[in-house]
Amino acid sequence: MSRVVEAVVPARLGRSFRWLLASSWATNLGDGVAVAAGPLLVASLTDNPFLVSLAALLRWAPPMLFGLYAGVLSDRLDRRRIVIVANAVRVVVLGVLALALVADRVSVFGALLALGLIATAEVFADNTTGTLTPMLVRREDLAIANARVLAGFITLNQLAGPAIGAALFAAGRSWPFATEAVLAAAGLLLVSRVSLPARDPAPTEATRSVRRDIVEGLRWTVRHPAVRTLCLTILVFNITYGAAWSVLVLYASDRLDLGAVGFGLLSTVTAVGGLLGTIMYGWLTRRVSLGNIMRAGLVIETLTHLALAATTSPWLASAVLFVFGAHAFVWGTTSLTIRQRAVPTDLQGRVNSINTISTYGGLVAGSAIGGLLVTPFGVTGPFWFAFAGSAVLVVLLWREFTRIAHSDEPAPVSTVPAA
Repeated sequence: MSRVVEAVVPARLGRSFRWLLASSWATNLGDGVAVAAGPLLVASLTDNPFLVSLAALLRWAPPMLFGLYAGVLSDRLDRRRIVIVANAVRVVVLGVLALALVADRVSVFGALLALGLIATAEVFADNTTGTLTPMLVRREDLAIANARVLAGFITLNQLAGPAIGAALFAAGRSWPFATEAVLAAAGLLLVSRVSLPARDPAPTEATRSVRRDIVEGLRWTVRHPAVRTLCLTILVFNITYGAAWSVLVLYASDRLDLGAVGFGLLSTVTAVGGLLGTIMYGWLTRRVSLGNIMRAGLVIETLTHLALAATTSPWLASAVLFVFGAHAFVWGTTSLTIRQRAVPTDLQGRVNSINTISTYGGLVAGSAIGGLLVTPFGVTGPFWFAFAGSAVLVVLLWREFTRIAHSDEPAPVSTVPAA
């Protein structure tokens, strides 16, 4: 067993990182359960399409509404305590929801309120958790540490969690939420074992305003070439990605002649590709520069849209999505590692939140575009748009990625003066 643990989480990463990783895996499994159970609960309480769609919106809106404030708090306060409090809020809300379901006392509005509160607490927990790894792990080990964190996200949040959530919901509406409460409590207890290095005290409310802190984070991001490029890239590429993936369920049925099970398998194939990226990541980063990894990822994503737009074969589409899944994992891990190496400790939370808003802002805008393109151009219209847009962006951003290779110089303190 010790050999397995050492292979998965090498001892050089430290005991505190092992506690953090275990906490991340536990909460990711719980979040994956909620991905399926939340919409199923709302759909069981109402047949109103608008109210059902709100269940999905409530997972997307909180990062955009509260992301910047969560970043400020994680740079000002005790980061471990923020994660503990956020998980405690989730435990309480989930416990109340589970008990109300047992008593059959839940309305659709009560369910939506609970899902919104859980998603909001998740924003604060996830944003702050993302700042802990660079505080615990040496810079040269950040890539392998992030690979382990994202591997748990893929296997537990994307692969296992939704299937478990759906099965638990079929057994009883309260079961998935009770299970998620237990997993959130486990995450809380595990992260409480993490020992963080001492940090210089942050400026107090009396000397600094939230607005000033947000402006400082935005200014630093804009002035740092590599981090600015990463945020810009994730924003614009998520517009093209969001346009195509927003109609993937229609594409699977109308273009590939797949039913609900086939659509689910497409998502599974993508996640399995992500596992391949997990296995290969250490080998890849030892042989290819980070800048070239990012460039190759942009090309793969562009060709993914082209291949899906052109094919009607479910087998070819599955192969393409398998490769895309590997790329998405490698891209995400590399982007996270670069940010963690480049961003000063006292700005990690705010820059993380800016990246999160770029991610979700692109997805929201892309989803709206994809829906509008289907009527005049058919179900492949969003994929052709995504291919053309991605190709243009690759050309425009290609030279910017020469900066990535030198983006990880140490930056222990903030270099941006207060606004």
